[in-house]
Amino acid sequence: MTQLPTPTTAQFLEIKLDAHVILTQFTQARDWQEKYRHIMLLGKALPKLDESLKQESAQVRGCESNTWLYHKQIEGKHYFVADSDARIVKGLIALLLAACQGQTSEQIGRLNIPDYFKQLGLEGQLSPSRTNGLYALANSIKHYAASHPNPN
Repeated sequence: MTQLPTPTTAQFLEIKLDAHVILTQFTQARDWQEKYRHIMLLGKALPKLDESLKQESAQVRGCESNTWLYHKQIEGKHYFVADSDARIVKGLIALLLAACQGQTSEQIGRLNIPDYFKQLGLEGQLSPSRTNGLYALANSIKHYAASHPNPN
């Protein structure tokens, strides 16, 4: 049986997003257009997933766009590598990773996704299909964290 490729530990650790900086940028944004620009820039900042990693087994179900998510637990904390073929979705992925990357199972479990996006000022700004895809991605992240509890 052939083993599917997976991202390296370094790839999981290279994603550095500061949720506090991002929240400040979004709360200080003057309008939706400025927030949209921030989302697009965040998407550009995420490393592109190698084509060999765009496996069906890593696809997030419920996303209209092709979206891939990988998880690795390192020293009791959860790390994710993700990509999408849609630029806006890639930016939304970055927003989710900013809140979850390097967190414990308990921290991810406590994350209230609707409240987080309300804080960012994105509530009601995304189309229903984007919102559904975002929740599918968030639920996948929460599922990985819940199914890999922190060692005691």
